[in-house]
Amino acid sequence: MTDAASPHLATPPDLEELRHSIDNIDAAVIHLLAERFKCTRKVGELKARLNLPPADPLREAQQVARLRALAVTADLAPEFAEKFLGFLVKEVIRHHELIRNGEPRP
Repeated sequence: MTDAASPHLATPPDLEELRHSIDNIDAAVIHLLAERFKCTRKVGELKARLNLPPADPLREAQQVARLRALAVTADLAPEFAEKFLGFLVKEVIRHHELIRNGEPRP
């Protein structure tokens, strides 16, 4: 197999192995995100039934603090963990708004 950036050079086996590990991790992340969104969809449905707002700033702040702390123990930049959570929360709130408005499931 060749590297797309260097079509005439063979990819070193250790690079191939690392890329294979990354591919496996990426697949696991996608599956975990799918499971997470199944749970948050149920939260959105419950919030809609109880007439609760799609966003919960207190819960979001608690999650930011929790994930920043987890990131430190996992040797990951807390700023990255916070940005990633922010991205997820924004999408979850969008889904909750769709659910509240009776629009098709995201």
